Amino acid sequence: PPAHSHSDWIGPPDKHSNLRPVIFYVPPEESALERRLREARQEAQASNQRFWARHNRAFRQEKEEFIYSRLKAKGLEMRDESGQKATLNAEEMADFYKDFLSKNFKKHLQYNRDWYKHNFRITFLMGQVALVRALRWLRRRKKNVEQ
Repeated sequence: PPAHSHSDWIGPPDKHSNLRPVIFYVPPEESALERRLREARQEAQASNQRFWARHNRAFRQEKEEFIYSRLKAKGLEMRDESGQKATLNAEEMADFYKDFLSKNFKKHLQYNRDWYKHNFRITFLMGQVALVRALRWLRRRKKNVEQ
């Protein structure tokens, strides 16, 4: 982002996780509480990036292996006569998706728990930052009225 920017920047989707990375704006006079909030947001983003990159890598690999094994069982190759990649029908792929989700249920459950923990922490810190800013604004306003 340019030096004069005063907001977060969102990038294009990551090729592994499919998540859009955020470059967080750091104000010049960031308070300790604001820094904790930004770091919590960065930590949540990094955690999400890691999980989805691993998950998507495993998904693609297992999907390819599944397709290969099904095609091989039918006596077919990965590419047809015209060179096109061979595919399976929706019903056959539904078997893969169901098995993959069942096999990864506990990972998804843990991910959801972690996601909620990150978001509750971020929400709590956002509330604290908003309260501090509101009190600072009220003090400034009161000071200006007294003058």
